[in-house]
Amino acid sequence: MVCPRTDTMWTGTLFALAAGLMWGLVFVGPLLLPEYPAALQSFGRYLAFGLIALPLAWLDRATLRTLTRADWIEAGKLALVGNIVYYLFLASAIQRAGGPLPTMIIGTLPVVIAISSNLRDHARDGRLRWRALAPSLLLIAAGIGCVNQAEIVALRADPRADLERYAIGAALAIGAVVCWTWYPLRNADWLRAHPGRPARGWATAQGVATLPLAALGFVLWWGWSATQGGDFALPFGPRPGFFLMLMFSIGLFASWLGTLCWNEASQRLPTTLAGQLIVFETLSALAYAFMLRGRVPEPLTFAGIAMLVAGVAWALRARPQSLAVEGHAA
Repeated sequence: MVCPRTDTMWTGTLFALAAGLMWGLVFVGPLLLPEYPAALQSFGRYLAFGLIALPLAWLDRATLRTLTRADWIEAGKLALVGNIVYYLFLASAIQRAGGPLPTMIIGTLPVVIAISSNLRDHARDGRLRWRALAPSLLLIAAGIGCVNQAEIVALRADPRADLERYAIGAALAIGAVVCWTWYPLRNADWLRAHPGRPARGWATAQGVATLPLAALGFVLWWGWSATQGGDFALPFGPRPGFFLMLMFSIGLFASWLGTLCWNEASQRLPTTLAGQLIVFETLSALAYAFMLRGRVPEPLTFAGIAMLVAGVAWALRARPQSLAVEGHAA
């Protein structure tokens, strides 16, 4: 296996950074719409994403025509698990536990994905020796622990805190981690198997595949809500204009453009390293959450962020080795 060139590595890293900045926006929606059910936010976001993808599909029609039935089935699986189910878990977690706690649980993704990829994809991407990988993983884990500890201290100091509600939020965030551990590994499999296919076309295909799933989910949720006889204003809630604007904004920037940038990064970086760069999403989400709180993070939080950044920088120094090289060295 030939290791990626340095310029390719840095280009991939910049694409991953752009994806993280946009993906961080998805943590803002549930905080700005606390009275909206998580299911409505998930279906609304991806219904918007699917509608945005329709005109883009016309531009990418030549690429989409080359996709086989198996490709569309794969796009549907990625759309369901990595989009709709993931955001349903995440929005539910944020509404129950606030922004920082689910953000930090999602922040374990670089560690979980790196370990999963190093175990699963070493034959394709080369193996990062655990000795080389350990410092970055330890730094990232320590940083997440520092930020999480600061949030726990604040939680215990709040007499209105509902510990059971926070615990449910944490469990839902873990469900989101499971979904988004599966998604980038499976998405990278398709991209690596089709190196000649444009990343933009694959992002658009996932948007097109999301549309019928989100539309069906929205209709089923609407029908179920109508039978419950609640006072929630159907179909778009008490702030329809703001809800629609937010859903389309997140659908454009976080869902389509973020996915496009991530696909570009995935085509340039080994999956193990790309997985660790999801830390950019965590940093962005934390920054947005504290801006909405209107206060500066605690020193322990700053220390944790510094460790996360240091862990990413360390990871970029590591280079995977092919199994043949490892065997020769042995």
